[in-house]
Amino acid sequence: MKKHGMYLTAETLFNFLSAKDDELDTLILCRSSEVNLMTTDQSLYEALGSFEDRTQIDYNRLVKLLEVTAIAPFTEMMKTTRKVLTDKRVQEIRKNIKINES
Repeated sequence: MKKHGMYLTAETLFNFLSAKDDELDTLILCRSSEVNLMTTDQSLYEALGSFEDRTQIDYNRLVKLLEVTAIAPFTEMMKTTRKVLTDKRVQEIRKNIKINES
């Protein structure tokens, strides 16, 4: 049986790390055998940097995420340098999260 891939965006990673997505929780915490989870170091950086209070990051979830997710270098995938996380991008991520929660 062939696995399909699922790319985890910064918003998706943020939701998982803050325990806001039951479906994603199941995929990651139960280590689905049907899905290859992947992301980039840029998306992980953006998700972590978007927490207003970094003490709210659940490190057990972060460790599990790192265990089951392939993390590719942004620079190799996009053939460009990594972007600095700006306040504008943080606000965009937070806005997208709120829209998806509605």
